Amino acid sequence: MALNRRYVPDLKKMAAACEGNYIRLNKLMPDFELGYEKSFFISGDTPSESPEYEARIHLKVIESFPYTSTIEVVQKGICPDWIQPPCMIVRVYHDARSAEVTSYQNQKRIHGKYQYPNPQMRMPDEKAQLNQFLAEWLTHCLKYGHAEVALDFAPLR
Repeated sequence: MALNRRYVPDLKKMAAACEGNYIRLNKLMPDFELGYEKSFFISGDTPSESPEYEARIHLKVIESFPYTSTIEVVQKGICPDWIQPPCMIVRVYHDARSAEVTSYQNQKRIHGKYQYPNPQMRMPDEKAQLNQFLAEWLTHCLKYGHAEVALDFAPLR
């Protein structure tokens, strides 16, 4: 006989993921002022290093207040046309040194837990999964990301 257990959020694990996301975002984006943007590339593992296996990650501060900021995180490239590339809105709490996903793929208001099944077919731990996905995505960006560098050489005299 299978037991139908209710999902209970693991608050320690969720807080650890959000605190880790804050640290990772700070490494990738040193400024949280309104309008600040940063882009960089991540490459796939291909011997040819062709452009179709390269993605651009774009971070942009879309709201900024004394204790919070809101950042849009978007990936373009690598995904086939039939897959929507990842896009998240992340709320950063500077006083708590925490960052959590508040929107994913234009789905707003993600709750801490859901009854299952539900009309949106969200998992009971949807918010925890999205914060973990952000952690893994930012870790990948830190490990494999590289800046687009414009080389300007002045003539030697």
